[in-house]
Amino acid sequence: MALDRRHLIAHGLTVAAALGLSRSAEAAPPSEAAQPAGARAATSRPAGTMELALLANAPSTPTGLALSRTGRVFVMMPRFDAKVPITVGEVAPDGTVRPYPSEAMNRPDPKSPQASLLHVPNGVVDRDDTLWLLDAGLPEGKGPPVPGGAKLVQVDLAENRVRRVVPLEAGVTPSSSLNDLRVDIRPGRALAYVTDQGQGEEGAILAVDLASGRVVRRLQGHASTKSQKNLVKFVEHRPVVLRPEGGPEKPVQGGANGIALSPDGRRLYYAPLIGRRLYAVDTASLLDPDATDAEVAAGVEDLGEKGMTGGLTTDSQDRVYLTLQEQNAVGRRHPDGRIEVIASDERLIWADTFWITPDRWLYVSAAQVNRRPEYNGGRDLQQPPYAILRVRIDADPAG
Repeated sequence: MALDRRHLIAHGLTVAAALGLSRSAEAAPPSEAAQPAGARAATSRPAGTMELALLANAPSTPTGLALSRTGRVFVMMPRFDAKVPITVGEVAPDGTVRPYPSEAMNRPDPKSPQASLLHVPNGVVDRDDTLWLLDAGLPEGKGPPVPGGAKLVQVDLAENRVRRVVPLEAGVTPSSSLNDLRVDIRPGRALAYVTDQGQGEEGAILAVDLASGRVVRRLQGHASTKSQKNLVKFVEHRPVVLRPEGGPEKPVQGGANGIALSPDGRRLYYAPLIGRRLYAVDTASLLDPDATDAEVAAGVEDLGEKGMTGGLTTDSQDRVYLTLQEQNAVGRRHPDGRIEVIASDERLIWADTFWITPDRWLYVSAAQVNRRPEYNGGRDLQQPPYAILRVRIDADPAG
């Protein structure tokens, strides 16, 4: 793909300096042989390097990221509060973020929940280069979803217009907080999968038959979709804890969050936001009308430790990519269970959403969620523009 990057590296250095970040991840470790025994300075072993792809001057926290096959870049900014001006934007080469698909649709209107975008945490572009947006229906970031507000919105990128709205009402509860999305559209198949992080301890997975509009809520109450107890996530060397202004500290909770599909679409990978293990389930069971919840739960696989992550994705070799938020890094899990760290960068603050392009670039957003006011006593420590980084990989997208 062709993105105009002439100004990006210079801007990247400027932003790194503004954020007080070093470029140590790009430097080779000092030679220990050149130092006297006993006087060797402690140093980390850097992983592969990343490069700055784009700086997004987003008006709020850009958790979601999607790229079209023609190189258009979209970011999704959930309405954590009513002050967020837009929830979906297209990023221009100069970093400007414009409302998408229109400014009017980005005005939340609970009275017309199907016609406006309320709270969009993520979106994807399918094989046909069509954008699908996940709207959690939360115009103020919490509380019960607006009736009719939870939905999938299909956008025609050629005409920049909404083609279809798929209601998700049948799959949400008063404590839902829909988070991430994958679509599987190929001959004879039109499906979608959504993670529900929840607003407390419990999460779930929604399976959607896009042809009929049928929505099924699965794995609610299962250990794999729950926020794990007695865990703390560390980002930028600090624990991420809810610190409301003038209130007591509270632990962060978050159920099913990151989600990814195997290349053949038969296996769904997922993980809680607060949890260190990766899980998988057979996708056919999720929409099987004859499968009980107990039978679906019995088919869940615990794939083991993978670190504290946000977003996930897969490549054509069925390797699962991990946003290693505690290490400002990108990991990759092989089908045999082996995990490697393929890149790290100090600018990757709260790695959130991946995207793999046809020319084998792995993009990842740095959302700075840990710098939001609710984690810092009411102080907003986010520093736009937000970095979108990338690293070369040796495989194609899964879909």
